[in-house]
Amino acid sequence: MGNLAIRILLNAVGLWLTALIVPGIHLGDTGEPTGSRLVTILLVAVVFGLVNSLMKPIVTFFSVPFIVLTLGLFLIVVNAAMLGITAWLSAALGLAFSIDHFWWDAVLGAIVLSIISMLLDGLTPARRRV
Repeated sequence: MGNLAIRILLNAVGLWLTALIVPGIHLGDTGEPTGSRLVTILLVAVVFGLVNSLMKPIVTFFSVPFIVLTLGLFLIVVNAAMLGITAWLSAALGLAFSIDHFWWDAVLGAIVLSIISMLLDGLTPARRRV
């Protein structure tokens, strides 16, 4: 249970920093109180975690030919699609998370989020690997 909470917090921090860096990604309304904004960020992080755990393996499986053909660069498009699906689901749930344009904002956001997640994962204590 603690590992899940840490993953959600890392996703929340990663999404928040990505929204600060990429101008086309908006997370939380700027006029909201801080507590309400934090709840929005955490809920979007939960949605993002669910999308990544349920949909990403399926999309990646069907994208294998493109991933092989582009030597793995198509995974950036897959990650951008996961951000787009998260934005769509968040809007359906009434959460303030949006992406202006898929190609520029979501792809750049996927790259930035991957780098931030890699750095944050390096700061967490090492997990036991089998």
